[in-house]
Amino acid sequence: MPRLPAVRRAELEDALTVELVTVVTGARRRALRDGDRQIDTAHLLHSLVEGDPETAAVFEGSHQQARVLGYLVQRSIGYGLRWQRSVEDTGSDLPAVRGEESAAAGWSPAAAAALAGAFERAALRGGRRVRGLDLLAALAADPGNRAAEVLRRAGVDRQDLALRIGELSQQV
Repeated sequence: MPRLPAVRRAELEDALTVELVTVVTGARRRALRDGDRQIDTAHLLHSLVEGDPETAAVFEGSHQQARVLGYLVQRSIGYGLRWQRSVEDTGSDLPAVRGEESAAAGWSPAAAAALAGAFERAALRGGRRVRGLDLLAALAADPGNRAAEVLRRAGVDRQDLALRIGELSQQV
C-alpha cells in the first residue's frame, strides 16, 4: 500500500481515475479557498459528491445527496468554522500518515489515511486505479473524521452506505 507523502503528485495522479484526479484537485482548491493549510476529509467528500457521478449515485436519492451538500456548504459559515486552521486527525484504527510527513504533503492525517485506505481497497478489488467509490468507502469507514461527521449530521447511515458502495462496486 503506497504511503501518501512518499508518492509524488504525478505518481498519485497516475494511480487515480480521471474523475478522482478532478476530485482531488477540487478538494485542494476548496482547502485553499477556505484558508486551510491541508486537504481534509470534508474537502474530499464535498468534491466527491459534487464531481463524481458514480459516488453521487450511491446516496439514497437526490434528497440525501442534497442534505450532504447542504452541510458541506455550511462548513465555511456554520459549524465548520471550528475546523478552520486546525489539523484533522483520525481517532479510528485506520492506518494514518501522521505528523510532519502528512502536513508537508498538504493532507490532514485523516485525509491521508482515507486515501491510503482507498488505495488498499482498490488493490483488494484488483483495480488498477483508485475510484471515487474507493475513497468514499474509506472516508465513511473512519467514524472520527470530518466527512463521517457530515454524513451523520445529514442522516446518512454509514453501514447502509457501505452496503450500497459494495453493491455498486460489483456492478461496475
